[in-house]
Amino acid sequence: MWKDYSRSYIKNNRASSISIMTAALVATMFLSLLCSIGYNFWVYDVEQIMLEEGDWQGRIVCETLGSGDLSEDNILSLVCQFANVEKAVAGKKLSKKEGTVVDVYFKNARTIYHDMPLIAAQLGLNKDSIQYNSLLLSRYFIHDPEAATPPMLLALYVMILIIVAVSLILIIRGSFELSMNARIHQFGIFSSIGATPRQIRTCLLQEAMVLSILPMLLGSIIGILISYGVIKAVNFFAANVSGRHEAVFQYHPSIFAVTVFISFLTVIFSAWIPARRLSRMTPLEAIRNTNGFMLKKAKHSRILSYMFGMKGELAGNALKAQKKSLRISTLSLLLSFLGFSIMICFTTLADISTRYTYFERYQDAWDIMITLKDTEISDFGLTDELQDISRIQDALVYQKAEAMTLLPEGLQSDELSSLGGLEPIAGTPKTNGQFQVSAPIVVLDDTSFLNFCSQIGIAPGLDGAIVLNQIWDSLNSNFRYKEYVPFVREDNRTTTLYKNDNILEIPVLSYTQNPPALREEYDNYALVHFIPLAMWNKTLGEGFEAESDSYIRILSDGTANLADLNGLEQEIVRLVSEQYEIESENRVQERLSNDSLIQGMVMILGAFCVLLAIIGIANVFSNTLGFLRQRKREFAGYMSIGLTPQEMRKMFCIEAFVIAGTPLLITLPLTVLFVQFAITASYLDPMVFWSEAPILPILIFAAAIVLFVTLAYYIGGKRLLQCDLNETLRNDTLI
Repeated sequence: MWKDYSRSYIKNNRASSISIMTAALVATMFLSLLCSIGYNFWVYDVEQIMLEEGDWQGRIVCETLGSGDLSEDNILSLVCQFANVEKAVAGKKLSKKEGTVVDVYFKNARTIYHDMPLIAAQLGLNKDSIQYNSLLLSRYFIHDPEAATPPMLLALYVMILIIVAVSLILIIRGSFELSMNARIHQFGIFSSIGATPRQIRTCLLQEAMVLSILPMLLGSIIGILISYGVIKAVNFFAANVSGRHEAVFQYHPSIFAVTVFISFLTVIFSAWIPARRLSRMTPLEAIRNTNGFMLKKAKHSRILSYMFGMKGELAGNALKAQKKSLRISTLSLLLSFLGFSIMICFTTLADISTRYTYFERYQDAWDIMITLKDTEISDFGLTDELQDISRIQDALVYQKAEAMTLLPEGLQSDELSSLGGLEPIAGTPKTNGQFQVSAPIVVLDDTSFLNFCSQIGIAPGLDGAIVLNQIWDSLNSNFRYKEYVPFVREDNRTTTLYKNDNILEIPVLSYTQNPPALREEYDNYALVHFIPLAMWNKTLGEGFEAESDSYIRILSDGTANLADLNGLEQEIVRLVSEQYEIESENRVQERLSNDSLIQGMVMILGAFCVLLAIIGIANVFSNTLGFLRQRKREFAGYMSIGLTPQEMRKMFCIEAFVIAGTPLLITLPLTVLFVQFAITASYLDPMVFWSEAPILPILIFAAAIVLFVTLAYYIGGKRLLQCDLNETLRNDTLI
């Protein structure tokens, strides 16, 4: 009997069935999209880690091998004797060190933090000789049990999945509740003739599964297709980003199984909540239910009444009665529009900030940058060959090193002293009348250093340093528009540098407030020292260790367009890459890559905002297409007291206006407050942002929300007004 009843109800109530199927489709699609994209991002992250750091899991490092030590072959043989070791291979030698590196792979990597110390002990090595590829292991959710703060990636992803599932349960629940509420009277009759609550719940859950199976499968497939498009979009927008590999869409059957299982649980819980409530009603309560809204006559909608009169009062009362069922719609539309508005304003602010602080600031400082990996500046021998390339205006080779200096209070400049001295400006404490100040070293090739001497107007020489004599006046300027004052008095002709136990006094050729044209951001409270390569090799190279990489800054001649710079970059790469391991980038391509990344981020995040809006709009459609049974009596009553169809249409318009307008009215002031806060925090000129404010995309998004909500009410209202409302007062049968 129940199967025949369910089949008949589904056949004769297509609007309600379509509403449930649409909600299940959207929910499953969203879950499938989330699971598929999460899986692909995880796979990409693992691939990127393997490319950058290798696929090894554990590593044994023997820095020196004496006559009594194990040989490499013996280490490999002993390691492979452990039952859980899949293989052990000789790894890459450590940079600047002699010794053996053995990479270890395990059959069950989850025991690595237990097995590696045992292997080291068997080899007679201490724990300092073993290393873990912790980043790669963490991606497989293998964490060091002794770590104080283990990675929370799995917990975060599971929490996001739970939040999404709960949200979707609430969304689908609304559709089921609309369908079930329309049948309270009928189930009251069934209950009065002997139907048990369990039979009623089983009937409703069976209907839910029949209506949801096909949408769940279809939604899973659509989610997979959308995630495939997202991966393609990411590759398109990030095609020119250096240091990344192309993402390849991947999918695993277990992901499909997880998606369908979670969707199944979501549908069951969504249907069970209203089914349980309905089955617990007494027969008398169910039979007396009139299937209409519980209009709260004691509460008045003063704003709507003031704006639209009696029709506004009636619309407001109806909205209050629907408040519970429309809660998900309001929240989804609000979050989608708020998220979209803040996201697009934030990306606009980020683009402006990056343009001002990076691209425009350094546009005259570099055209092409070459990073010489693990190369000392003294080992680079192609400086003259670079200068011979016709399209190069200037090629500068440099390397960086860290050092400190002690600055007596008496050496501070008069301008700095007038501001209160170094302590309030930089927060640097004083010890025994001296300040410990960072003194970074920039080693320039000799030709570039001599050119720098000529640029600042001093006699060229290679027997001293040039000190960048400036400090940020943080009391009278902000980080966006920095003002500088001289750091030290310029009558001191020597400077003392130290690093660890190495202390060295070197001569100072000159002080300057104009550094060489480099793409470098210097510390606000540091005394930067520029020294020539000859002096570094002669006096500092032994005691002060430089960074492992060196850099080549290229300035091209003439206008720097993309085609010219790409050609010049390829020519330089061909010359340098034959002898050195390098990374290269050019300024114009960097700018285009940055623009592509921002566009891609806007597209992807915007797509999620659109999906969130779709959820809200789908819920609006579910309500409007499913309220025929519930609202026929309401409008039949209005018609009986003289309300015309035209006036009822105006009521629908008012309801649509409130549903679509509420998220917009809440979002706009919040967005303005966010923008104002962000502008103030970043010390940006407000007119700079407002001249580029993304007003048009926000208006288009808002117009789309209004359009689809209006369409939902137009379709629902048209179908409602086509019914014989007078007959509804006498007949409770749904036509």
